Formats: sequence, C-alpha cells, structure tokens
Amino acid sequence: MDKRVLLIGSTKSFMVSAIAKGLEKEEYEVVSCEPSRAAVAALENRPSIYLLYLGDEVALNSDLELYLSEQIDAEQFVLYLIGTQREFEAALVHISRSKVTDMFLRPIDVKELAEQLDIVVRDSSVAEEQKKKILVIDDDGTMLRMIKTWLSVKYRVYMASTGKIAMSFLQNNTVDLVLLDYEMPTMNGPQVLKLIRANLPTSELPVMFLTSKSDKESVLSVANLKPEKYLLKTMPKNQLLGAIDDFFTKKSGV
Repeated sequence: MDKRVLLIGSTKSFMVSAIAKGLEKEEYEVVSCEPSRAAVAALENRPSIYLLYLGDEVALNSDLELYLSEQIDAEQFVLYLIGTQREFEAALVHISRSKVTDMFLRPIDVKELAEQLDIVVRDSSVAEEQKKKILVIDDDGTMLRMIKTWLSVKYRVYMASTGKIAMSFLQNNTVDLVLLDYEMPTMNGPQVLKLIRANLPTSELPVMFLTSKSDKESVLSVANLKPEKYLLKTMPKNQLLGAIDDFFTKKSGV
C-alpha cells in the first residue's frame, strides 16, 4: 500500500487544509475530494486509505455515507472518521461501525494520525501469502465484521458464524490462530474447543477466547482446554490487537 490518502471534506475548510498539509509533511500524498457521492465516484485511481472529515453537513450526508458503506465491501479500502462524538453518532447511522477502522476526535493531532496510517501502510505491504491466518468464530455478525475490519490490514481473516461451520472449515483449511466466542447457540465455545482438541490435525491449534463472559467460573471451566488467552470484547481496540500481535511475536521468537 502506497503512502496515499483520500481526504474527503470541504476544500474551503481550514481544518481540512491543515490536515492535508500536516500529512504532506509526513510524506503522504493527499488526494482531496469534496464530500459528495458524485465527487468520490468520479475519482480514478483512488487511494486505499479514506479519511472522512465530518462536519454537521457531512455527518448528515446519508447519500455519501451509504455510498462509502457499499463501496468498502467491493473496493476493500480502509476508512477513518474525523469528527466529534455527536458527528460520529450521526454518521454511524449510515456507515456500519464494523466497517470503520478507527475514529479520531477533533481537534486532531495530525502527527498521531500519520503514525496510525504508517502502521496500516507497513502492515499492508506484507505479501498476502505471508500473512498469518486467523479464523474468527462468533454468532454475532456485527462483531465478526468489526473484528475482520480491524485484523484484515495485517492478517488473513476467515469468519464462521457457528461451531459446525468452523469445524467444517478446519477440516479443509489450516490457520495460525482461532478467536472463539464463548456463548453461541447449538454449540458453544467450550464445546467447539473440545472438538478442536479432540481432532488430531487441530489438537495443537492455538485458540483464544474472545467473549463478553468475564466471570471467574467461565474462565476456570475452560482452563483444562488450554486456550492461549481469554480476551474480552470490551477491551479497547489497541489492547485487543496488541494481545494478538504479541502472541505471534512470541511464537516467532522475535
């Protein structure tokens, strides 16, 4: 991924101009675009990183937001929102939170933004076939899509909405890590992990629980199945991703 970003916001805005200049100082090529569906659609060779600068008129621009929400699935770009909490809430009515990589509150520290973008650019430069593979198992579709959005920059992510689908997938595919929900209908997380451990090809497969259940009894009940970690869905994004990154770093011995 090149150091190019699409900055969507009024070119008459002082703050939009300041962000563009700040990113250019950090050696980013900034493609500026007015906040409208037509303006974005008319652009050719768009960057893979989108920055949507929200103001009251942009946060309520449902046509633009619906377009971005639709296109992100087809084009696989990375989307960031810049605005106030109220503007985020208005925009997320039309753009699913699971499709937004991150949100930056105004006033924004452009240097901090550039550091975050540097991580995306660096991790995306890893060849697809060299990326670690992660299977996420969760019956919550919104959670699945959000975790996929967060992880896909750095990892190859597969999704399964039931334990049965997951076990069928693992019969024919290899992964480096499984993120497993605890509470699921029909076959819950502990039952899925028991099957993984009982199946010789997957018996040593690293599995982390990613769940809302934080009570001591739930944690202790699966200790004998030897999950790598027990992560909570309420963890901040950076902490969650950091735990997964640390796992692979330690595993590689780096």
